[in-house]
Amino acid sequence: MTDVTEICPVLLSGGAGTRLWPLSRADMPKQLQALAHEETMLQATARRTAVDVPGVRFLPPLVVAGEGHRHLVAEQLAEAGVQPGAILLEPQGRNTAPAIALAALWQQAEGAPEALLLAMPSDHLIGNEAAFRAAVAAAAPAAAAGRLVTFGITPSEPATGYGYIEAGPAEGAVRPVRRFVEKPDAETAARYVADGLLWNAGIFLFRADTFLEALRCHAPEVAEACARAARFAVDGPFVRPDAEAFAGVPSISVDYAVMERADNASVVPVDMGWSDVGSWDALWRVTVPDGEGNVLRGAGALIHCRDSLVRNDGGPFVAALGLEGMVVVATADAVLIAPRARAEEIRQVVERIEAEGLDLARTSHEVRRPWGSFRGLGRGEGWQVKRIAVKPGAKLSLQRHAHRAETWVVAAGVADVTVGEECRRMGPGESIFIPVGAVHRLENPGPEPLELIEVQQGSYLGEDDIVRLADLYGRAPA
Repeated sequence: MTDVTEICPVLLSGGAGTRLWPLSRADMPKQLQALAHEETMLQATARRTAVDVPGVRFLPPLVVAGEGHRHLVAEQLAEAGVQPGAILLEPQGRNTAPAIALAALWQQAEGAPEALLLAMPSDHLIGNEAAFRAAVAAAAPAAAAGRLVTFGITPSEPATGYGYIEAGPAEGAVRPVRRFVEKPDAETAARYVADGLLWNAGIFLFRADTFLEALRCHAPEVAEACARAARFAVDGPFVRPDAEAFAGVPSISVDYAVMERADNASVVPVDMGWSDVGSWDALWRVTVPDGEGNVLRGAGALIHCRDSLVRNDGGPFVAALGLEGMVVVATADAVLIAPRARAEEIRQVVERIEAEGLDLARTSHEVRRPWGSFRGLGRGEGWQVKRIAVKPGAKLSLQRHAHRAETWVVAAGVADVTVGEECRRMGPGESIFIPVGAVHRLENPGPEPLELIEVQQGSYLGEDDIVRLADLYGRAPA
């Protein structure tokens, strides 16, 4: 019988994707959105290893994600038909080295220290997934023998937005790494491509114990802090490290912590239609344009425009005239206008917004919750109005507010509403008033989405004015 190598995918889902602002924000980063296809980038990454290849069997994936994204991650994996091995929740983002260390330590705790881990960002696109899986299979023997294997992308252009890898002589499909180099300027990038250097895709294959040993050797302070945090608490699919200990873990990438310092790093060159979709220009490049080179998504019209990307996600109708090489992105609360050639600089916009104390970099105009979502429609002194959407069968927490009263008006669907001791079933056009301090709950008992308008009035209208008494999603005190 032919030996089969088992590989555990590790999906890294902790990034904020700020270069795709205003669509990607901290509470809804790009990996949790459908940017280039119908499924989200996390779902596409999870399904990428749902197909075995000769000699390799992929195990249920481990997902490393932020605590605040736990329900979105679980829901999206379920929609994709992927059952994770575990969802490891970071109390704070600490970059890729600690994230991978958590997965390796979890495998160690589960009695599988020699497990092969395929660590990959969950916000990349791969056009040729068969080539990707073949490269993983080719890398498996070297990784099983104790090599730290990465995957180098055959460049399609002298890109300045990626790091590069210089490989040594071929040893079959696997080549030793001579050096990693940082993102270059245009002239240096052209020289790198001419010299045969590869793009650094940030995808890795190694044994859990090999990685932990390398981390102890090259970044002992990171290894020790992660080991202290590896007192795991299990809550269904969710696995949490010790929050206080994890807060002391240094933030560092796996490249800086391990790969650039290790003498046992190898690379497998592969041409697989890869993109990290790290900017609006990158998204334009991986999306099929019209005959004028334009990409339009959402409500809008392009007139005499060329090579431009216009995306409307809940914003007003966008009419563009005479644009060339531009990006226009509209949401309900923000609009970005920039040359495509300067898309890598969007981070400066986010930094300016944060410096001015605005929430636009962190909070989306539509806020997702395990039960559905809500969107702000307007606000003034002492009042605000929201549109609330509740999924079929979903139920909000049993709660009360100390500073605000609410009025709910059902717009579509059926609502079961509890206020104090009263329980009512309400349909479209019906309304109910919830006084300050009243215990209340909202539920959608029907097969269709429930939509209602909520009018809040009070001295304080922040989202933290909620005392949860009971909750289906683990957000209320025990």
